[in-house]
Amino acid sequence: MEVAMQALPDNPFFTGLTPEELNLIVPLFEPYTATAGQVIFKQGDEATHLYVIQRGAVTIQYKPYDGPIITLSHLQQGEIFGWSSVVGGPTYTSDAIGTTEVEALRLRGSDLVRLCAEQSTAGGAILAKLAEAVSPRWTYAREQIHGVLENHTQSENSHCGK
Repeated sequence: MEVAMQALPDNPFFTGLTPEELNLIVPLFEPYTATAGQVIFKQGDEATHLYVIQRGAVTIQYKPYDGPIITLSHLQQGEIFGWSSVVGGPTYTSDAIGTTEVEALRLRGSDLVRLCAEQSTAGGAILAKLAEAVSPRWTYAREQIHGVLENHTQSENSHCGK
């Protein structure tokens, strides 16, 4: 099913892309919906799609092999997730769960990579927009991980002092 261009102006992810860039990327998207509480993908699942939230909210969680689940971020309209599918990771590195009902657009990461290879100028602009959208989340993720490590260290120290 093709995504209508009318759906894009309200979505901040697409703001700033030229009409040429929009004409190249929009046909790659398909609509996607999820219910509140639905797992969209799990950590370790094959990384196939990149998602752009149109309406609703998604929680991103990470489970280290030796620690508790960490909530990395709460995403809303215009934000993206599933970028492992674009950066070449074979699997998703976290869980994505619908916090509310979600309406999103998704595209196959391999299609975006191919577009960027075939249309280097437009592809570069689209990838820059992707990087811009993802970069603020790293700060929040670092803060969460630091908090878990700090709690773990305090717990260890209290046991060592006994």
